[in-house]
Amino acid sequence: MYKHFLSAASLLIVVPAFAEAPAPAPAQTAAPAFSIEKTDIGTLLDTPATKAILDKHLPGFSSNPQVDMARSLTLKMLQQFSPENITDEKLAAIEADLSKLK
Repeated sequence: MYKHFLSAASLLIVVPAFAEAPAPAPAQTAAPAFSIEKTDIGTLLDTPATKAILDKHLPGFSSNPQVDMARSLTLKMLQQFSPENITDEKLAAIEADLSKLK
């Protein structure tokens, strides 16, 4: 009879350990929604907030007749074709404004 008591008592000690909720996963930082290196120009032009950012830092960009040819490129890719207009400084400013968007 004493053996049965110990077995039941040991179950009571072990069971709460299994009943504990798992520890929450560490919070992961979300990647920015838009980026000069990963978001294509077409997406940036089709989103009103990002289109405004492009025109703020690159005046007339969205209304340029040739912009449709660049829709599949990223701004970082496009920089190689127009480094005098799409400077590192302008890209950094655009990236800073893009990172503020949710």
